[in-house]
Amino acid sequence: MAATTELPAAKEVRDLLEGLLGKDTTFSDGDRLTDASTTLVGAYVDDQLGLRAVVAMDVALAASVGAAIGLMPLGGVEDAVESGELFPAQRDNAAEVLNVMAALFNIGTAPHLRLYGFYGPQDATPEDIASKLPVLGGRVDWTVGLKGYPGGGLSILLT
Repeated sequence: MAATTELPAAKEVRDLLEGLLGKDTTFSDGDRLTDASTTLVGAYVDDQLGLRAVVAMDVALAASVGAAIGLMPLGGVEDAVESGELFPAQRDNAAEVLNVMAALFNIGTAPHLRLYGFYGPQDATPEDIASKLPVLGGRVDWTVGLKGYPGGGLSILLT
């Protein structure tokens, strides 16, 4: 059993997303998401409110996930990608997926993590969270394909 928080494997994330969204997904190596102003960012804390993990989705993936879970049409996703901003329903739905993603960190004896907050491209992401996005180590970066939607980038970092 893990005594520390570990990065999830692509299969674990894929299984979680497919279970939530009811859509087939694909994972491949992707680019690092480093700019909080172009992503939906989830901050995960331990019981002492210490920042332990950050998950970032680019606008395309956040809009796709938000639309898929809400059974929304593709057109709204395309509009969000074009504008670089998430519509409120997309943002809220994608944030719910971020909330469920806390389960990826809560394995074995690892410290319990929970979603502390989420910040969209239109929000001011706190500097202590935004500054974690460019780090090189302790992270995975994927391009996620989502059947019926454009998909996009996903980065998961341990702090």
